Amino acid sequence: MSKIIVIGSSNTDLIATMKRFPMAGETLQGRSFLQAMGGKGGNQAMSAHKLGGDVQFISCLGTDENGRNTLTYYTREQLDVSKVLLVENAASGTAMIWVDDNGENSIVINPGANMMLSPEYVCGLETEIANAAMVVVQLEIPYETVQKICGIAVKNKTKILLNAAPAGKIDRETLKRVDYLVVNETEAEIISGVSLETFGQEEVLDKLLAMGAKAVMLTLGEKGCLFKTRQTMLYSPAFVVDAKDTTAAGDVFCGALAVELCRETDWETALTFASAASALCVTRIGAQPSIPTEEEVRDFLRKKGRPNDLVR
Repeated sequence: MSKIIVIGSSNTDLIATMKRFPMAGETLQGRSFLQAMGGKGGNQAMSAHKLGGDVQFISCLGTDENGRNTLTYYTREQLDVSKVLLVENAASGTAMIWVDDNGENSIVINPGANMMLSPEYVCGLETEIANAAMVVVQLEIPYETVQKICGIAVKNKTKILLNAAPAGKIDRETLKRVDYLVVNETEAEIISGVSLETFGQEEVLDKLLAMGAKAVMLTLGEKGCLFKTRQTMLYSPAFVVDAKDTTAAGDVFCGALAVELCRETDWETALTFASAASALCVTRIGAQPSIPTEEEVRDFLRKKGRPNDLVR
């Protein structure tokens, strides 16, 4: 298996489940509480790791209790965190997550040390990036760091998977460096500057391709995923499952996709595998506790097959 480097955020998630979200000024009794590891970078790294990838995770943590617990956890899970940056002048990232009975979530992130993962530190990782087949990055770390990562990867001919989340503008020079761009509907509209409702999915994806991305995956939640390059377009339906918590569904999709692309599988197989992993994720509570193993995904696919024939 080719090496995958995931560079991004790591959080301690504080998860409360409830019948419905409270209104302003209202106090509700929750159903349950769970503390677990999260952060888009951590979620994607653990997903790729549990799904069979050879993964190194690079993040920034404080030297506080949350930071120490995070390192202990990843080490116990045998995820390579040997290049994680530790800082003394910031708390480790946290996320407060509410989940209602419909599986919808509401999240407040306190990035803390994640915002101290600097371009200067990344410059010292060029050897690791050069020796990897793919680098996976998101937008929960400083944007200038993302730019630097993409520049180093292109220089060393390492593939780039960018999950443009949370939603934010991406400059054209960075987009031109991206091999695989993964966006949801909000992110697609913000980056492209055009409305899906007005112009339609295909035209928005064409705009992102024209801006420089080589391949775009538009995730549509329970409606599946739309994939497009300049030569090919595929629609991959989602598997129908009983959703309990949608937290980390997109991250699991990205981690699974990275693994399958590094296995050099075709796009139909890669999208189906990623969709299956994401489907299993939403049937469980929490971010990283919900990540399935490769064996679980393979078993799910043996039982379910494809959700439907992929539409070209």
